[in-house]
Amino acid sequence: MSTIPNSQPKKSGGMTVREAGQKGGETVKKKYGPGFYETIGRKGGQATKLAHGHAFYEQIGKKGGKKGGEATRDRYGPNFYEQIGQKGGQKVKQLIEEGKRAAAAARQTESDEQKKRAS
Repeated sequence: MSTIPNSQPKKSGGMTVREAGQKGGETVKKKYGPGFYETIGRKGGQATKLAHGHAFYEQIGKKGGKKGGEATRDRYGPNFYEQIGQKGGQKVKQLIEEGKRAAAAARQTESDEQKKRAS
């Protein structure tokens, strides 16, 4: 059962529309399994692709991206972007330094091995 409060009043002995929908969904899930939902989802996606084309996905992607960006901005504020930019820059700097150290260590190891072979 859902933990969401039921906004529909119960009729004596009957089910709400929500309860009937849940019961039907559970029955289908038991009968067909998760592969069924993958198949119908794939078919729906292909039908949408044929009906609307590439531009449709670009359009909804732009809307979704804009909404997500606005929600993040509203939730965290403009300073958030400065902070994550600083963190990203520091991480890049750290990775570059680690790469330089690893390359120097590899060169040193190679040099040591060459000296051993020469002697």
